[in-house]
Amino acid sequence: MTKHSPVDQNPTAPAPASSTGTRADPGVVPEFAAPPPDRRRTRYAVAGTGHRAGMYVTALTGEHADVGELVAWLDPNPARIDYYDAYVGQALGSGAPAGLPRYRPEDLEAMIAEQAVDSVVITSVDRTHAELVDRALRAGADVVVEKPLTTDAAGCRLITEAVADTGRDVVMTFNYRYAPRNSSLRRLIRSGAIGQVTGVHFEWALDTMHGADYFRRWHRDKANSGGLLVHKASHHFDLVNWWLDDVPVRVFASGALRFYGDKNAAERGMGPRPERGTGARGDAFSLDLRDDPRLEALYLRAEEHDGYLRDQDPFAPGITIEDNLSVLVDYEGGATLSYSLNAHSPWEGYRVTVNGTQGRAELHVVERGFLQLGADGGIDLDPSAANAELADDVRPTGHRLVLQKHWSRAEEVPVPEGIGGHGGGDAILLKDVFRRELRVGPDHLSRSAGYLDGVRAVAVGAAANQSLVTGLPVLVEDLGLGVRLADGSPTA
Repeated sequence: MTKHSPVDQNPTAPAPASSTGTRADPGVVPEFAAPPPDRRRTRYAVAGTGHRAGMYVTALTGEHADVGELVAWLDPNPARIDYYDAYVGQALGSGAPAGLPRYRPEDLEAMIAEQAVDSVVITSVDRTHAELVDRALRAGADVVVEKPLTTDAAGCRLITEAVADTGRDVVMTFNYRYAPRNSSLRRLIRSGAIGQVTGVHFEWALDTMHGADYFRRWHRDKANSGGLLVHKASHHFDLVNWWLDDVPVRVFASGALRFYGDKNAAERGMGPRPERGTGARGDAFSLDLRDDPRLEALYLRAEEHDGYLRDQDPFAPGITIEDNLSVLVDYEGGATLSYSLNAHSPWEGYRVTVNGTQGRAELHVVERGFLQLGADGGIDLDPSAANAELADDVRPTGHRLVLQKHWSRAEEVPVPEGIGGHGGGDAILLKDVFRRELRVGPDHLSRSAGYLDGVRAVAVGAAANQSLVTGLPVLVEDLGLGVRLADGSPTA
């Protein structure tokens, strides 16, 4: 049987060294008690069996199999279910597909009832999140939902009403909170070392391997993803909300599609483009699905069922999302965020500057210093090979957290090691997702996130998208999110 490996690392994204770690420094991973012998395992169903589902499938057939079990799939595409069902069977030692029950999206309620589902893990297309969360809660299940919570204010209202009506639990998987470099910055701010925060500057750079990928797949249609301001930046806005322990009140945005898309390609004289990446060799912006066994199984072999193409040309017509974005956010406590995102940078990483009344903190992260194309001029999808070749004395990969108080020299703040992808945060997040009730003592960093945190993050992106249309600043309270961001109380 073919060995399946549903790791949650998009092949086009950087694979930081921390993602290969297996042991974290003391204090990074919360302490959890062993499950009681008579504890019933939680029954999980997965809704959406694309690549992002892999992180949860692996967790529930590996480290967390003692506290949870997979009992059903929900997806309209049988080929993608086949991939994960085969993995589960192999992981559980049967030597054959697991044969878990399969359901289509319209049968969500039937799945929850028939399979006695306790919690639904939602890893489907962003535009489907709100409906699936609403229906799952009302059918009697809790929810674990990938970011973003939803794509717009209407989705937020649907979810907040469902939570209010049912009282059920929604877990948001903001894994970047768990990356030690990001939690170290929160700890530094909360210590009072820089005084009261007056402003944050946050720059995120996506390189032309990873950045282009949002313009190849369903994310390129803003109706599906909310654009990068929601799909990608909800991570970033959540971090700022969490770092500051504050809520956004006013948002202004500017941005456009300035690099990808057919018009930009024509203006730069790029000439004819391949309609898709598979089979297009020697092109730095094409993705051949055959180069990655997981992508080939999940998408290329699944096309016949729904016609979805995972490898579209990022310079094709019909792209409705932006690739250059700038956002200003005023916070209730008085701080202002200036945020920028670029999706065609030659390097990948981010820079955060936090100014306070007593000093300044700076976090610099390089996830990939530059791109080295393969011999044929195309993308090299082997992360291990890529990382080995990407050593760079000028822009080395890694992170650095610096504190400088007024009238003092700058000092580097040590950052502990994490485990798992996304800066060492994934594996720690999964412990919190599947073993929360076994936690010993509180998490003083408050890393676990719920639906209200998801709404707070989407609020910035939704307001920014509205600002892009009107050219005006947007008051968050005017979005009609169905909940007050400060305290979670319902609004009319």
